Amino acid sequence: MKTGVLSDRQIKEMITSGAISAAAPILNDQIQPASLDLRLGDTAFRVRASFLPGKESSVQERLNSLTMHKIPLTGGAVLEKGCVYVVPLMEQLTLPQGMTAAASAKSSIGRIDLMTRIITDQGIEFDRVQDGYDGPLFAELCPQSFSVVVQPGQLLTQIIFRQGKTMLSDDELRAVHLDTPIVSGDPVISDGLGFSVDLQPSEGNLVGYRAKRHTGVLDLAKLGHYNPAEYWEEVRTEDGHIILDPGAFYILVSREAIAIPPNYAAEMAPYLAMVGEFRVHYAGFFDPGFGYDAAGGAGSRGVLEVRCHEAPFVLEHGQVVGRLVYERMSETPEQLYGAGISSNYQGQGLKLSKHFKS
Repeated sequence: MKTGVLSDRQIKEMITSGAISAAAPILNDQIQPASLDLRLGDTAFRVRASFLPGKESSVQERLNSLTMHKIPLTGGAVLEKGCVYVVPLMEQLTLPQGMTAAASAKSSIGRIDLMTRIITDQGIEFDRVQDGYDGPLFAELCPQSFSVVVQPGQLLTQIIFRQGKTMLSDDELRAVHLDTPIVSGDPVISDGLGFSVDLQPSEGNLVGYRAKRHTGVLDLAKLGHYNPAEYWEEVRTEDGHIILDPGAFYILVSREAIAIPPNYAAEMAPYLAMVGEFRVHYAGFFDPGFGYDAAGGAGSRGVLEVRCHEAPFVLEHGQVVGRLVYERMSETPEQLYGAGISSNYQGQGLKLSKHFKS
């Protein structure tokens, strides 16, 4: 198999061969251009603390010592803000040698500040599946801003599969940009494509949203249902800067419009501590075709999920807050993001998750 991130066609082949299996038949809607959506099983384990199994233990062995109680998810169950849960997923893997996998929260899940990470048997990192892994998958869920209602079969996490080394060097990324522009304006390329925050919108002064501290629950099955004002405060500025409050969660937007050409995928890299006392959420695989228009369209903005740490921090318009790491695809996908599939955030600007009314 050619080096790169696997395409939708190759993921289907893995399902057919049994490299990806599941407790219930895998649905076509789960297969994205370069990733597979993973489904929650029917039980959540409320645990005392987040954990990684380590090289000597399975997830079940750690659950045996850390579980406080089990919660059936059938019919819907509330996961409380600030608590940690582990949910076995329906899918499991039998990866061939030379293949690894990586997981990330789906866009809508990151935007409601529901921390979602994959753990595996003998795992030493979150969201990373080791070469040749053979075993079950588990999701660690920790609602940060809102308590949520979840049920079996819901899609909170996505996983990509990598054959060999897939990352582009900075020189390779510059060459891609010359051939097919990947960002509006001049690219800032250093260990990936840098992106900055937009705090001077072309119209009005709304630059973001801050999660309210005391709200009702969010039922993840209800789309376009909730009044944003009951969960979010608007963030406005006239002078191109805002002050981030410690512990607060914000939805902001990138100044740049970003494009992912068909033969590439991208991942939002964790923030670097040197840029400030905050982090940009690591929900972020970008499928081939995100923001891409063969006719030379303007791309799509990146929505930024930002949490401030210990000290208040002044965020300025145009400040670099993160980077996208581009990866080559093993082959061009059969379908691209935003082209003939359900793509909620193609052409997006500042936008809350799909659970809220427009």
